[in-house]
Amino acid sequence: MTESHEPGNAHSAPTRPAARKRSRTVAICAFVLITVAGLVLAVSCGDSSGGGDERGAQRAKDSSRPHSSPTPRKIWNREPESLAAVGDSITRGFDACSLLADCTEVSWATGTAPGVDSLARRLLGDPEGTSWNYAASGAVMADLPGQMRRAAARKPDLVTVLSGANDACRSTTERMTPVADFRTDFRAGLHALRADAPEAQVYVSSVPNLKRLWQEGRKSPIGQRVWGLGICQSMLKDPQSMAAADRERRQEVQDRVMAYNTVLKQECAKDLRCRYDNGAVFDYRFTEAELSNWDWFHPSKKGQHSLAQLAYEEITARRPAG
Repeated sequence: MTESHEPGNAHSAPTRPAARKRSRTVAICAFVLITVAGLVLAVSCGDSSGGGDERGAQRAKDSSRPHSSPTPRKIWNREPESLAAVGDSITRGFDACSLLADCTEVSWATGTAPGVDSLARRLLGDPEGTSWNYAASGAVMADLPGQMRRAAARKPDLVTVLSGANDACRSTTERMTPVADFRTDFRAGLHALRADAPEAQVYVSSVPNLKRLWQEGRKSPIGQRVWGLGICQSMLKDPQSMAAADRERRQEVQDRVMAYNTVLKQECAKDLRCRYDNGAVFDYRFTEAELSNWDWFHPSKKGQHSLAQLAYEEITARRPAG
């Protein structure tokens, strides 16, 4: 039926409520659709973020927790087949055979003399061709990187380190190597080895107890006279004096050696193929018979034998490397 739009037409008025009704219906439908869509979106977002249910909340909680990686385990072979030694005059066997001379055949690390029964003889059987000695008399920890580079060129299974006594044995306590420098030098030595021999194991001996050396050597009149020539004056000067200043000086040296050993332990622990002797050399109560009759300072042949025994026990021990 055609609607009339002429003024005064009696059928034009009823059409307006119908139009308004249709508009309201459309609006209601639109509102419902928007509301439903909003609920669906809210549920969907809540599920993905963990806020929609307890499992989602737990996932969000778990994802915020730090994930700890497993601690790498130490690697240690108790039966190496080759060995290189670095360090100072102790490892060179200085003054063990004759005055003011190296005697590597009695070295605790690489010696060939049967009476010493060196570490190399115990581990390798025949040290010839499978062990090398790159220690140097008078060496300090600053010399370790160069020694390590020479040792690394051989690609040894094991490298032994015994160094640090000369860093504390100086003309005065003021000339002792600072602990921070000692740490830097030792760390540089390990890095030098790792650059060319990443799989080599490292056995680190503690620095010997210099105060024990003073206690034993001061009993000998000959030792006192030899020390007076200038050996390790930071510790051994005026060995019979018990004046407060001398006691303090000796304790300062002792404290420095202990600090060095703490450094060796800490830095070695960072390397998966490094084992520190846990103070075995420092704690060893050597006797007068284990000191050189030439200088009452370096190990005698018997002292070299004792060092070899200590090292062998620590290297072959079934314990976590540290």
